[in-house]
Amino acid sequence: MPIEVAPPKYVVIVNAMQQRIEDGTYPPGSMLPSETDLVREFRASRPVVVRALDLLRQDGWIESRQGKGRFSLGRPGGADQRQRERRFAVLEDDERAGSTLLAAGEVPAPSRAAVALGIEPGTPVVARRRVITVDGLGPVELGTAFLPADLADGTGVGGSDVLPEGLLRHVASRKRVRFDHVSERISARLPDADEAKLLQVSEGDPVLTVLLSVCDRSGTPLLAVDLLLPARRHDLEDVYPLD
Repeated sequence: MPIEVAPPKYVVIVNAMQQRIEDGTYPPGSMLPSETDLVREFRASRPVVVRALDLLRQDGWIESRQGKGRFSLGRPGGADQRQRERRFAVLEDDERAGSTLLAAGEVPAPSRAAVALGIEPGTPVVARRRVITVDGLGPVELGTAFLPADLADGTGVGGSDVLPEGLLRHVASRKRVRFDHVSERISARLPDADEAKLLQVSEGDPVLTVLLSVCDRSGTPLLAVDLLLPARRHDLEDVYPLD
């Protein structure tokens, strides 16, 4: 049976706005349509439109001017900026918006996390599990982040408080580490009963599994993230050179 995937509505809006900025529909300095106009055009709820605009702002595509509106900045420049274009909300998003923390604390490293971190299964790690929900669409990510215990020490990753600056920025700012690149492994399977309940899908609905290793410049894994994505709510896309 083929896996049918559809992009979340906020991803549709982000992609459309990026395309318009790149093709000159919204040149640098031009004012963007209002939230009300975008709600009407994309037939989305206002929270979904606001989420899309906030992602565009955080990635440097647009800026907000208090009392005036939102304006195009043009395509973000440089490889560093391109690396910031988010694929998965669990890594960078503000935990206060559309995020529910399910569990946090020290656990023995499960085998998948151990592989991603290059450690032995059962080694103590600090895990943080949360589900990301988009208004009008439902849960779009169920993810668990795993940090070695020494790296998690002195951070809030193992606690119940929200991380308003996002997971990567939180760890980087407190431990003075620099995350350089991510490797990912993608596969598909059927969810178990608990996963299906959290993602609001049936146990017969395929889910995409994504295992991320977040590394420093030397290639040493510092953080692992094990994600489940409802296949029918996602469209994973990448662009790469052939030479």
